[in-house]
Amino acid sequence: MRLADFIQTHTQRILDDAVEFAVTQAPRGAQLNVKRLRNDIPHILGEIVADLRTPQSPVQQREKSLGRAPAHAGPESAASSHGRSRADDGFGVNQMIAEYRALRASVLRLWAADEALIADAVDDMIRFNEAIDQAVAESLVEFSRTVESWRNVFLGALGHDLRGPLTAVVGTAEFLMDSVKDTPHARPAERILNGGLQLSRLVDGLLDYSKSRLGAGMTLHRAPCDLATAVTEEVELLRATLPDVAITLQVAGHTHGPFDDTRIREAVHNLVTNAAKYGEPHEEIRVSLTGEDDRVRLAVSNAGAPLAADALNALFDPLRRGSSAANKGEHSSLGLGLFIVREIARAHGGEVAARVDGGSTTFVMTLPTERDLSGHDVRYVAA
Repeated sequence: MRLADFIQTHTQRILDDAVEFAVTQAPRGAQLNVKRLRNDIPHILGEIVADLRTPQSPVQQREKSLGRAPAHAGPESAASSHGRSRADDGFGVNQMIAEYRALRASVLRLWAADEALIADAVDDMIRFNEAIDQAVAESLVEFSRTVESWRNVFLGALGHDLRGPLTAVVGTAEFLMDSVKDTPHARPAERILNGGLQLSRLVDGLLDYSKSRLGAGMTLHRAPCDLATAVTEEVELLRATLPDVAITLQVAGHTHGPFDDTRIREAVHNLVTNAAKYGEPHEEIRVSLTGEDDRVRLAVSNAGAPLAADALNALFDPLRRGSSAANKGEHSSLGLGLFIVREIARAHGGEVAARVDGGSTTFVMTLPTERDLSGHDVRYVAA
């Protein structure tokens, strides 16, 4: 009996074996949906049977063996659905892969025990293994996507739940600051306030990160403004916050446009504090804002150890830190600062990039200026 016919005839026996094994793989406390499992596996087997009965050329077989099978077309595959349900049920990736390994072994064992293998058995086994591998790949894609989605939901919920207590901490610290001004308790109250504000920025970053990853994007409140004013004010605050760091600012050209100036200030804050953390100590941090015909360029430069181009670009990925972070004790940072900068630039229709030149690392944010709030071309001029 050909393998495709055997699977179709003995689907129930194969299903019973697969469900029994899956139950042993369920994580402690996981709510295993056996009914959904018994629905998924017959569909996976049905797709495998269809694959086995589909003519395949030597070229197509080689492409599949190299992992270059054509993308699944049409409705979602049963394997993709299975991967998502496994993530929802709390399975780990190793446990999900073990299910496919057991399914493969079960089918081949039952087939071999059923009768003597026929002349086409080797070809059938090769095709079957290819089909199982393809199902594993499709399950992994959806499993990973679902796990990432749940991770972002968790981060968003965490950030949301932390906001209330942090608001109380910051508000109380501000009250204490006013109450103990010019007393020995002023400095401790200031440290509490600064810590609360730093935690608030971290929570805001978590919320921005989770919303971006969940597809909500970053919220902007655009209005015609002059970025020179916003950037100057933020640099002044940074000079007070980082008294041991020399920060210079140069502004040139036309810097008006439809921007969310609060978000731009946030980007300046993240870029400068990143430079202060990972740049050479006591070296100057240079901030420049330059208006051009249809764009504004914001650049932050600092002296520091050179990084390769790939490493520079990777710094914009979420949850990544500078290479010197471990040496400087930055274990508490989630590494969202540069990711938020990139999202701010993209939300404005711009971009951000990094470069190394002569021992200096420079981050450049480029923002278009010739679009109004509806997306129509317009030029904003100084009042």
